[in-house]
Amino acid sequence: MPPISVCIIAKNEEKHIEECCKHLAPYGFEIVLVDTGSTDKTVELAKRYTDCIYRFDWCNDFSAAKNYAMEKASHDWILSIDCDEYIESIDRVALATLMESHPTAAGRILIRNRFTENGHTAYEQVRVSRFVNRRHYRFEGAVHEQLVPYGVPGGKLSPVKYVYDAPITVLHVGYDGSEEEMREKSRRNIALLEQELATQGEDPYIYHQLGQSYRKIHDYEKAFYYFDLGLSMDVDPALDYVQTMVESYGYTLLDLKRNQDALNLLGVYEEFSKRADFVFLMGLIYMNNGLFDESVQEFTKATTIEEFAVDGVNSYKAYYNIGVIYECTGHTKEAKEAYRRCGNYEPAVKRLKLLP
Repeated sequence: MPPISVCIIAKNEEKHIEECCKHLAPYGFEIVLVDTGSTDKTVELAKRYTDCIYRFDWCNDFSAAKNYAMEKASHDWILSIDCDEYIESIDRVALATLMESHPTAAGRILIRNRFTENGHTAYEQVRVSRFVNRRHYRFEGAVHEQLVPYGVPGGKLSPVKYVYDAPITVLHVGYDGSEEEMREKSRRNIALLEQELATQGEDPYIYHQLGQSYRKIHDYEKAFYYFDLGLSMDVDPALDYVQTMVESYGYTLLDLKRNQDALNLLGVYEEFSKRADFVFLMGLIYMNNGLFDESVQEFTKATTIEEFAVDGVNSYKAYYNIGVIYECTGHTKEAKEAYRRCGNYEPAVKRLKLLP
């Protein structure tokens, strides 16, 4: 397999950097760390794992820092990760084959986002282009940066279309922080995104990221505003971020209690129902509109779909909602059967204990 450099940018990441490097150590990759102004022990800890440590003056541009890291790498093949991302698995044999057969494409790694939901640990998974040959790609975008092939004109950002699924899985723990840490990070991202929007002009991907940032600080009116702007433009339903934007748009409507408006997503059902997340969302939309038969039908369908982003939408979460509907409509036997299908999902276990 051709040699690989892992590029990381950091600032005050002593909480994560050592664990990140520990997970990389068994693979023998070159680790390139670009520090953007740490005042804690980030650099000191990183020195235990690599000598390739460089300083970069922060300029409010994540792409600039990541491109600098790629320049400093000794090898052309680059895996870009963040300090709060820990390698879980890499299939070296499969990866070597893909590197040979897709030399100019971008490898999408699987990132498992860990977060807390209703007091329980939950996971969301997403594939992101992070593994490339630097001779063909660069990062663009001041925040929520993307890999873009050389030769693509500057200006509006567009996610990489020529991709393959790289056999690399990463655990992202950055959402485990406190509510205030999440708010601070979201406010920072909003400022950078608004600045980029002023420079680049209207762009659906930037609108998508603004909507996501406002959702994180529970400003659902502004989240709706930006999702609506993004989806009013000519977007490609095949792109991952468009799928996520549609789903987030639906959840935002539910958060705003605009339940009837959310039913309008039926108009794009064919384009987006290939992923369990959208079908699960439609189940919630029907549920919130009192259309319980249709809701059970959608939740049941979700359990038959393999592709998903949020853990549980095609299994225990879908069955749990089916159980809730049956319980609320007086079908105790059916409710208990649905709850049993949830396995050890705590809310379902509690409901089972309360049912006769």
